[in-house]
Amino acid sequence: MEIFHISAECYPVAKVGGLADVVGALPKYQNKAGHKLRVVMPCYETKFRKENDFECVHWGTLQLGNFNFPFSVLKETSDKLGFELYLMEIPELFDRKEVYGYEDDVERFMAFQIATLDWIIGREAMPDVINCHDHHTGLIPFMMQHCYKYHQLLNTPSMLTIHNGLYQGQFSFDKINYFPEFDRTHVKLLEWNHQINSLAVGVKCASAVTTVSPSYLNEINNSANGLESLFNIVRYKSRGILNGIDTEVWDPLKDKMLEKNYSIQNFEKGKQQNKETLCTLFNLDPSKPLFSFIGRLWDEKGGDLLPQASALALSENFKEINILILGSGSAQIENQLNSLLVDYKGNYNTFIGYNEELAHLIYAGADFLLMPSRVEPCGLNQMYSLRYGTIPIVRRTGGLKDTVIDFGDNGNGICHDQSSVGDICYSIQRAVSLYEDKKHLNEIRKKGMSTDHSWEKASQEYIEMYNLILNKI
Repeated sequence: MEIFHISAECYPVAKVGGLADVVGALPKYQNKAGHKLRVVMPCYETKFRKENDFECVHWGTLQLGNFNFPFSVLKETSDKLGFELYLMEIPELFDRKEVYGYEDDVERFMAFQIATLDWIIGREAMPDVINCHDHHTGLIPFMMQHCYKYHQLLNTPSMLTIHNGLYQGQFSFDKINYFPEFDRTHVKLLEWNHQINSLAVGVKCASAVTTVSPSYLNEINNSANGLESLFNIVRYKSRGILNGIDTEVWDPLKDKMLEKNYSIQNFEKGKQQNKETLCTLFNLDPSKPLFSFIGRLWDEKGGDLLPQASALALSENFKEINILILGSGSAQIENQLNSLLVDYKGNYNTFIGYNEELAHLIYAGADFLLMPSRVEPCGLNQMYSLRYGTIPIVRRTGGLKDTVIDFGDNGNGICHDQSSVGDICYSIQRAVSLYEDKKHLNEIRKKGMSTDHSWEKASQEYIEMYNLILNKI
């Protein structure tokens, strides 16, 4: 079947979070399974755009209310990502370096969705399925069904995949004229809590809804930033499908970003060499257990707990552990983390920002990965760390609950129930004790490295959902 994935992010083209990793991997594995895959995303000013060749396959003018914007559809010529990649070039709106965070984001992503549908209806044949990702593309199912100009897509099923239900893309009804003309008797489909809510629109209108883990599907029925009742209503057409990871990109035996490659057969020496490199870079002692955090420094990720938890853990185990933080986000959290550098020099360090190569080195060189998330729809970091023999320390929520089992229950990681400083520090104490028992430590590392979180199974579950909604048409 011909499948379109429409997304604001796709690794390695443009990445802010896990959405990019999923959209950069899932289509590749669906393509390998014999389907025809096309990924459509906005054309940002990124390194990938500048360093690769594209050809223009379509151009036109989109209408956004009273404004007209020229757009072009650029196809990456080599299909090097394992699927066909199309960038929607809208110069006045997307010729910027950042993916999100602009005052006109509503206009930007509305224009992107309209331009994408304008191009699709101009093709010779309609796709079999359109898979939308998060609120940035949540208006597409509504427009496919109810905007007159897209009548050719009326019988094309759509699926909305929710990577994070906290972000919903709300905007006021004074921008309703941005929509192509539609039958106003359907206007209630756009409304949630007296606003146009892009995520809610997609949930209502898509043929099917998926979340990125089974546990997260259960959680959003009870906690979804105001959409709980809606998710309960559409439970009949919803499924939680656990994300996979791209095992070709995330492979400690072949990863070119590592100091030393290794496999499950020789991970002890390999991890130690990467750890030594990492500790040299950040003035840490490689003989001590290394705890790391990789991610966005927001309350959602438990980032606000890290300064106090780090200070307390270092005070109690000052000469026994190292902590390394890689991330960015809240300026207040960043400043609090940096303020610890003076008191705990030699046992603690930070890298404020994001660096893909450093992230890979940390997954390989760290002993434990901290993930005290309040919300984690799926989480990929814990899967990366398992793959690289680094033991995840997680709060039982969302996809973390589905992928990490406490070693006390014969599992592959360390788990706690609350996003609290106390739970984090207690888990660190358990990890220190485990680190001293090298035989047990390595058994758990092997268990993690042998866990299969590849995309093959998840990819097939998506295909099953596509077939279900195709059969209902």
